[in-house]
Amino acid sequence: DDPQTDESARSLSQCATRESILAGAVLGLAGPGRKISGIMPCTVIRPGDMADNILSRNKHPEWNGERTKMVYSFPTNEKLWARYAEIRAEGLRRGDAGEEATEFYRANREAMDEGATIAWPERHNHDELSAIQHAMNLKLQDEAAFFAEYQNEPLPEELPDTDLLTADQIAAKLNRTPKGIVPIGATRVTAFIDVQANLLFYVVAAWADEFSGFVVDYGTYPDQRRAYFTLRDARLTLAVVAPNTGLEGSIYAGLEALTGQLVGREWLDANGSALRIERCLIDANWGSSTDVVYQFCRQSAHAAIVMPSHGRFVGASSVPFSEYKKKPGERVGLNWRVTNVVGKRAVRHVTFDANFWKSFVQARLAVAMGDRGCLSLFGDRPEAHRLFAEHLTAEYRVKTEGRGRQVDEWKLRPERSDNHWLDCLVGSAVAASMQGTVLLGGDALAPPKRERISFADMQRRRRA
Repeated sequence: DDPQTDESARSLSQCATRESILAGAVLGLAGPGRKISGIMPCTVIRPGDMADNILSRNKHPEWNGERTKMVYSFPTNEKLWARYAEIRAEGLRRGDAGEEATEFYRANREAMDEGATIAWPERHNHDELSAIQHAMNLKLQDEAAFFAEYQNEPLPEELPDTDLLTADQIAAKLNRTPKGIVPIGATRVTAFIDVQANLLFYVVAAWADEFSGFVVDYGTYPDQRRAYFTLRDARLTLAVVAPNTGLEGSIYAGLEALTGQLVGREWLDANGSALRIERCLIDANWGSSTDVVYQFCRQSAHAAIVMPSHGRFVGASSVPFSEYKKKPGERVGLNWRVTNVVGKRAVRHVTFDANFWKSFVQARLAVAMGDRGCLSLFGDRPEAHRLFAEHLTAEYRVKTEGRGRQVDEWKLRPERSDNHWLDCLVGSAVAASMQGTVLLGGDALAPPKRERISFADMQRRRRA
């Protein structure tokens, strides 16, 4: 009965844990060879919480969820109910407890009830004339609470961004190619590894020349062997699989093992042709791991393929990558640049505009299946990608303006703690761009072209 709280409903990991307990510990009470019936009264508190998932016959058809409501259809005479709301609000301010509004409803009841279908006609308070009036009073009192508590259809907590897919839509965007197989049409494979103290997250993606993308594989090292987990509750960690090592040693050992699994193998396409990962970027942003990532990339058996990377927050007030002056020996691409070797680390690294590339990847996810530039996932089971899709929607964008331009700034949602596979997919796209993948018709995404100036103008500017 009501297996969630307001707090747990806001936590994706707590919702998933409760669903797991329900499916295992609770429904498994009958023991082997016996069945058990389960009835669960529950209230949806927010979209995507445990109750919302259990009631969904697409996600949990075994529960035969039925979403009951107080009102199945609302009154159609909106003008009279708007006037009722005004009279009620004014009366409550005067302290008449809504009596004047009730008299207005009594005089116009037939017209105001028109079109309404109520679940329980007798449910209303003693100072109300009908269940319809009772429901409308609750709705006027707190619309968000009414739709959650009485309608089992909570309102979205924020206006949907129509340009972006939801987690459910991303999980359902499947190309039906088996996991680990490169789809036909892809010409290169890239990877990205996100470094954390306890785990390494990774994504392997294949790309066609026009930037159609295919997620081929993703996961963690060590493998958590669970469909749902968070970084915080990871059980098998880098330190566990590399005993007698410190933080840097466990990360180094993990990178060595994971790159061996990813870069040291062939990736077959559906025709049996073999491809290899052309570029594997490794996150070097976390201060505690930066030096060891550079050391690993310098000493790795795959040093020609692995490269440290730094995602930079470039906001509207920041200097865009297109305005940086190119230095000798640098490679410059679409909001990324590979610096020349300087300092003690003695290895090249790539720096990219994280905001731009997050918008780029989200735009690819929003492209319809079959269109050029579409990004899709392997397999044919949306439920298998639930956690991955939640990582990909763990951030929201805020459009900001500054320096005469408008940019998307991406921020982590308060209720989502893990966005690591989003970072990995973004990094894989950057790696594809580094290897020559170009979005057809993507001139609007390219950095502005520099103005053409004469040699005389250049000389005058230098003297100035």
